Amino acid sequence: MSDFLTNQQIASLVEAIQSAEEHSTGEIRVHIDSNTESHNAEIAFEVFKELCMNKTADRNAVLFHVNFEQKYLTIIGDTGIHEKVHQSFWDHLHDYVTSEFGKGNHYKALKSAILETGIELKKYFPVEGENPNELSNEITFS
Repeated sequence: MSDFLTNQQIASLVEAIQSAEEHSTGEIRVHIDSNTESHNAEIAFEVFKELCMNKTADRNAVLFHVNFEQKYLTIIGDTGIHEKVHQSFWDHLHDYVTSEFGKGNHYKALKSAILETGIELKKYFPVEGENPNELSNEITFS
């Protein structure tokens, strides 16, 4: 799976995603890419679409596309959430995560970013009535 995260840490990140989504209609996914040889945001957008993240009802899905070997992270927030938090939120999150990655804190950084994203999703997209889980919480790999 990943040389940078243990199976237990991966399971814990899935729990963090569930927790972050709990009081929001937002959706969060993590994709760990071990194949891409370059820092290619286009790959992240392809994964975003492959995971149907652009099809949520409120357009409020967030993808963390990570390539540990390349020390690369792309965060994609769909139009609904991006309009609310603006680029400065993503920049702050990206800077924090990549700084922690540089220290070898891969798990801590991803978990914190997931939970912080969940706070923003709850603020702007609170649950009113039923809250179907539109997308899987499982971490995907390529």
